[in-house]
Amino acid sequence: MKLPRQFFKPLAIGAPAPYRELPVQLERMIHFVPPHLEKMRAKVPDIAKQVDVVLGNLEDAIPSDAKEAARRGFIEMAKATDFGSTGLWTRINCLNSPWVLDDIVEIVSEIGGKLDVIMLPKVEGAWDVHYLDQLLAQLEAKHAIGKPILIHAILETAEGVKNVEEIASASPRMHGMSLGPADLAASRAMKTTRVGGGHPDYKVLADADGDKPRAGYQQDLWHYTVGKMVDACAANGIKPFYGPFGDFSDLAACESQFRNAFLQGCVGAWSLHPTQIDIAKRVFSPDPGEVAFALKILEAMPDGAGAVMIDGKMQDDATWKQAKVIVDLARIVAAKDPEMGKAYGL
Repeated sequence: MKLPRQFFKPLAIGAPAPYRELPVQLERMIHFVPPHLEKMRAKVPDIAKQVDVVLGNLEDAIPSDAKEAARRGFIEMAKATDFGSTGLWTRINCLNSPWVLDDIVEIVSEIGGKLDVIMLPKVEGAWDVHYLDQLLAQLEAKHAIGKPILIHAILETAEGVKNVEEIASASPRMHGMSLGPADLAASRAMKTTRVGGGHPDYKVLADADGDKPRAGYQQDLWHYTVGKMVDACAANGIKPFYGPFGDFSDLAACESQFRNAFLQGCVGAWSLHPTQIDIAKRVFSPDPGEVAFALKILEAMPDGAGAVMIDGKMQDDATWKQAKVIVDLARIVAAKDPEMGKAYGL
């Protein structure tokens, strides 16, 4: 573990200084694109106008014989597109794969100045972050990249979840974390083949009432892990995200899972299909009614001190902090989405 005074020191001579605070960026959805497919790359300029983050996926869902094509396709896509305020990310292959070193070196050398975040899969401990941190600093220095490229970790192994606090604090490059439910389920030997969401057999039963059938209520398999991830991220000033929801045909279940994650503290989720983009926008943007009430709290308690009654409910410094979280998020959403800004009255 680095000493505090060394934590923000660049890891290579000539590398940019690490951020002290993460850049303010709206990231309600991280939209995955398979860059080895030319027809998908052609859609990116339009997609970039609709989403908060475009991610070129190089790892899972890319066939082994298409890995190099995906890498080259991502570089071509990044060079050809003006992303404006939309973030540009990539998910590289895992650190024990034969493709990862070329992923990092070629991408940073060719479009490192445009790249905001590298998503690192199957992170098991701080050591994985340290390796990528050092390598990125060396490449940034070599190619005179002016801003640090951030690291986003995916929690998809039992060891990674166990070490989540150390991962969150491993580097000032840490942007955030995402839950990877499919690989995590396999790592834990969980008995499900679903990618995110609940399971009909994971439930609690209502109390028995004679011979009447007992009602059963499906539970969330991921509640504990999301809560643990959110705590680690919040304590270290980085961002938690829900990962993929794999059933594209069940939009109601997708929205429910995203909303649960939002209420627990996640700031966004992955969108793997165009139908999930609007769901993420809707869920991870605060409700206009809640924003209106939060604004009432802030107006009634400008300095956050004391206690007041608003619409029959007591508000104090704790609810003032909650209101500020909602209003701050609403202002970020309004800056990118004028229609939502009108709805918020901002």
